[in-house]
Amino acid sequence: MTMELAGYRSRLTAIAETGLADPFRGGLVGLEKEALRVSPAGTISAKPHPLAFGSALTHPYITTDFSEALLELITPPLAEAGEVLGFLDDLHRFVLARLEDEILWGASMPCILEGGEGIPLARYGSSNAARMKTLYRRGLGYRYGRTMQVIAGVHYNFSFSDDFWTGYQAQVGRLAQSALAAATRSGDGRMIQEWTRLAELAAADDGHFRSEVYLGLVRNIQRYGWLVPYLFGASPAVCKTFVQDFVLEAQSGLVPFDEHTLYYPHATSLRLGDIGYQNRREEGTGMKANYDSLDAYVRSLSWAISTPCPHYEAIGVKVAGDYRQLNANVLQIENEYYSSVRPKALMDWLEKPTQALRRKGVAYIEVRSFDVNAFVPNGVDPEQLHFMAAFVRFCLLADSPPIQPRERRAIDDNLLLVAHRGREPGLCLERDGQAVALREWALELLEAMAPVAEMVDGARELEPLAGGLRVAGPCGTSLARQRAKVLEPDLTPSARMLAEMRERGESFFALAQRWSHAHRRALLSQSLDPERQAMFEELTRSSLHRQTRIEAADELDFDTFLARYLAGN
Repeated sequence: MTMELAGYRSRLTAIAETGLADPFRGGLVGLEKEALRVSPAGTISAKPHPLAFGSALTHPYITTDFSEALLELITPPLAEAGEVLGFLDDLHRFVLARLEDEILWGASMPCILEGGEGIPLARYGSSNAARMKTLYRRGLGYRYGRTMQVIAGVHYNFSFSDDFWTGYQAQVGRLAQSALAAATRSGDGRMIQEWTRLAELAAADDGHFRSEVYLGLVRNIQRYGWLVPYLFGASPAVCKTFVQDFVLEAQSGLVPFDEHTLYYPHATSLRLGDIGYQNRREEGTGMKANYDSLDAYVRSLSWAISTPCPHYEAIGVKVAGDYRQLNANVLQIENEYYSSVRPKALMDWLEKPTQALRRKGVAYIEVRSFDVNAFVPNGVDPEQLHFMAAFVRFCLLADSPPIQPRERRAIDDNLLLVAHRGREPGLCLERDGQAVALREWALELLEAMAPVAEMVDGARELEPLAGGLRVAGPCGTSLARQRAKVLEPDLTPSARMLAEMRERGESFFALAQRWSHAHRRALLSQSLDPERQAMFEELTRSSLHRQTRIEAADELDFDTFLARYLAGN
């Protein structure tokens, strides 16, 4: 059983032969990295977000996620992997130098927890916008519990350049016409449908073409996205205190690693598994977004944010004068929908995501399936970014028909299987309604990505390797290393974590704490560039001033503000 790659190869050849290779290998990358602030006792910090970091409401690079203690460090979109990682390093140095006796937790699964109620909600000031952000988080706590909300991850943002989109649309139009004629002669119904769709897209305006091709990329990241936690998953175990608030059914598969740690023996990413953040399908309150087109995606989210849910109505919205959630709908707002990848628009202040997508189209994609790499000071290493450079481009060029109901179930099941049992010998996934060995499929994907990696690397003279891979530069080298992980699962970060815990007789907590302190020392051993230091200090001041201006500009009472926001006014 092999993958069907005829359309992919045609599009890749067209790029290589028509001068699009340079814009194809370009594009912008950004990272969003979450990290808990942890006290010397190993518990979540009870201290407020430090003023020395600026305003969590308005700072472009340093904010918080669910909890006041869950930092989110954001890089701007940059052209080179080294630039992105360097900026993320600098954010860590700036923050760590102002943390006094706290550390940044260097793993996805959290430190010692003392019950969900002890986890402080993020606070953003006294403005209506700030109160709405905190209330949204309060609603998440009521709906899903607070413990799962403090799991940390790394989000990978990517966009192609305008030059690429202009040239690619023209090439797809020419390629689609000739390929459609060939498919019609051969009677290949599936390819006739695919090339007809692409021909219609290429004839549309450039904004529509861009958005719909991004949606195709998103569908393929879902199809093949199980590969990311297999290769880079780094959360195979968890502190026992994490599951103390869960019902027994949610703990049923976890087994003791030691007296303080639970795990799955072949897990790659508990963060992406049953105990990680997800919408509640088991209670009938969840939903699945429709990725067939941008319009279908926006309509499915719009339905969810406007449709009441009896389970959430039972929680109450405003009880005894205090809000518990923004509303009792299937989703409070669009951001509540969990997905391993999202199409994103560039949003104005207080603009709703669905409004921005309708008005401006898709500007970039956000891949949300990276665990925090516990072995790396900033949580993500160059190898991961070089892999993603090949992976997202492969997903753009590969055929991407709409996802049918059976395939949707297979996508979900495959991701869960890899999260829980990805390193299990002989593990099979579902592809096209049939079982296929994870190893076989992973090797096929990596081999298919090889020519994309060569193009991104600007390859000229290549060194042949096994399995059709060739080393030319960082992307090719990364693919070779990922192939080694497929052939030898003990090389994966999840396996390395468990092996190190066994060798040192450590619990998950002890390993993560040890590495967190080591990362702090490593990052602070190098001083921040004076220019970057001055920029961060100015952003600290200006973000606090902007928060003050926002608070002073409020004219509406909160009830009216919230009603208008939810109504889209």
